[in-house]
Amino acid sequence: MSLSGAAARRKKPQPAAGAPDRAAAVLAWYDRHRRRLPWRALPGEAADPYRVWLSEIMLQQTTVRAVGPYFEKFTARWPTVADLGAASLDDVLRLWAGLGYYSRARNLHACAVALLRDHGGVFPDSEEGLRALPGIGPYTAAAIAAIAFDIRTMPVDGNIERVVSRLFAVEEALPKSKPRIQELAATLLGPSRAGDSAQALMDLGATICTPKKPACALCPLNDGCLALTRADQESFPRKAPKKSGELRRGAAFVVRRGDELLVRTRSPKGLLGGMTEVPTSQWRAGLEDAVALKEAPPLKGASRWRRKVGVVNHVFTHFPLELAVYTAEVPSRTRAPDGMRWVPIATLADEALPNVMRKVVAHGLGDDA
Repeated sequence: MSLSGAAARRKKPQPAAGAPDRAAAVLAWYDRHRRRLPWRALPGEAADPYRVWLSEIMLQQTTVRAVGPYFEKFTARWPTVADLGAASLDDVLRLWAGLGYYSRARNLHACAVALLRDHGGVFPDSEEGLRALPGIGPYTAAAIAAIAFDIRTMPVDGNIERVVSRLFAVEEALPKSKPRIQELAATLLGPSRAGDSAQALMDLGATICTPKKPACALCPLNDGCLALTRADQESFPRKAPKKSGELRRGAAFVVRRGDELLVRTRSPKGLLGGMTEVPTSQWRAGLEDAVALKEAPPLKGASRWRRKVGVVNHVFTHFPLELAVYTAEVPSRTRAPDGMRWVPIATLADEALPNVMRKVVAHGLGDDA
């Protein structure tokens, strides 16, 4: 064999020794220990593509515990993708508020609209067709294809990354190791039950092969797990150091008119797009409080502003944020500036307030210690 031929052969994904037995072992474990989740079909039932898709979008960068109540609210309000596609984006954002990563909610709505408009409310049954929809990337397409349509493909989420990186002792750090982990995860697919294979590995990572103190003695893959053999399970998956963004600062303005609060809706695109907020200054590195107070108050007359003790801290994906909070009370006939509106404080729960704004409002309306 030529050197080039040997090199080409090495590059092809090769099934691990004992792979069929591993796939069978994981499925047998899953049949005994599968989690009961609100979006998961019961044994013997066909999975609903709508519920699979909705749960996968909600679960991105969020926990099962956090998603459960939101999933129940969404499916009670919009039982089908056609119902969701006929809803307004404002209503979707309101129900999503507090779950974070709000671009997911905008993509969720756009996808439902596209499905209703272009597909009669029916999900495509192929990865290629699913990936053509708004907000559905390679992982989500594979998850829906496997779980809802039993297409033989392996979606790799964080739980599966951890299981596979430990099982095969993948030394390369994430995210560069993702293609290799994907190849190795595919070797754990059995000849059938693709959706169960994927969900079994997800459950294994969530309940047994946990980030800290994994219960290796209970794992169906402990025989032959390279990380267990080396006794360094918790060091996998290897991760490159995160680059933390520079601290940004700003000011937020909590303005009361009796029992009402002044708010506005953010631009539909960008960070927290379409969400409700109290007026704020720009958020930028090195911004001084005095500058923020001078450039951004929604109502003129700085003498009326009172700075609350302390600051509100929040961490976004790419940067941490620190907001000084200023409060003011205005007469009952004060009109809202252009692009803003007064809303009853009693109904704030119905507004699409992101978590950072919930913190700001709580801080602004609370008493100083």
